[in-house]
Order: sequence, then structure tokens, then C-alpha cells
Amino acid sequence: MADEATRRVVSEIPVLKTNAGPRDRELWVQRLKEEYQSLIRYVENNKNADNDWFRLESNKEGTRSRVPQFSSYEFPRWFGKCWYIHDLLKYEFDIEFDIPITYPTTAPEIAVPELDGKTAKMYRGGKICLTDHFKPLWARNVPKFGLAHLMALGLGPWLAVEIPDLIQKGVIQHKEKCNESSH
Repeated sequence: MADEATRRVVSEIPVLKTNAGPRDRELWVQRLKEEYQSLIRYVENNKNADNDWFRLESNKEGTRSRVPQFSSYEFPRWFGKCWYIHDLLKYEFDIEFDIPITYPTTAPEIAVPELDGKTAKMYRGGKICLTDHFKPLWARNVPKFGLAHLMALGLGPWLAVEIPDLIQKGVIQHKEKCNESSH
């Protein structure tokens, strides 16, 4: 179970009320408003606690990518950056995910493409492994959990475990160190 600090952080993230996904046209607009409000509050709380560690964005509808087998359905795409501070060095990564067709029943799968294949706790395409710990928690909290919860309880803990391990093993290096060694 989460530690007390994590419980406190999560308790300050507004829960969502609208049980709707992108297929539910009118209700999705309401859900999207709740998602943004929750994300904004979470980011503000993080900044106030000097723990700012990600940015997410999409266009008004959630940037679209069409999938052939669901030609009438377009997956809202989200993207951004996350960072992890280790030994006073900032390690920054691109992140991306699509909102699943069954959202919010199904949690999005976050990808960190540049780390693809660098850890066993990752699937093809750089999707981080959230199966054991996060997905059961998400399932118990539908529709209350949203993207802010995905970041706080999914990506955040994953970064906290995996990035120091990858640094210690020499699998990833700080970009400035990489630039210095290439001169």
C-alpha cells in the first residue's frame, strides 16, 4: 500500500465524477473538463511543494490518432515531458499515451519511448509496466481516478524506482555527462 506522503498527495487531487470516455461525445467534454481541473490542481500542489516533475498536453479534443480496426474511433493522444532529479541532476524524458477506447474503465498505458528496452519493467514501445500495483487500484476507483492519478500513482512511483536503478547500472546517463564524454 502507498506510504503516508503518497496518500496525502493523492487525497489532494480532485476525484472525477463523470463516467465517460471519448466515445461518449457530450459527456466526454464534461469528463475532459474534470480531467484538466484535476491535473491543474495536482500540478499546482506539486509546484507549491517544490515537487514539479511533469507537463502534459493535448489539443482541445485530445490530439487524435486513428486506428484502422476502429475507423470511426479516434484515440485522444496526450504527450509531454517528465523529469526525475537524481544526485542534483535533472533527467528528462518524453512521455505519451492514448486514451483507451474503454476509458475510464481501462487506464491509459504511459510510454517513455527513449527508455524502450532498457528495463524489464517495460513493454514494447516503451510502455511502462503498471500491471501489478497500479491497474488493480485504478479498477477499484473508476470513475474517480483520472490522468492526475495516473501520474501520481503510476508514472511517479515507476520513475522513483526505475530511474535510479538505470542510472546506477549505467544504462542511462545525464545528457551533460554524455556531451562531456563525446568531446
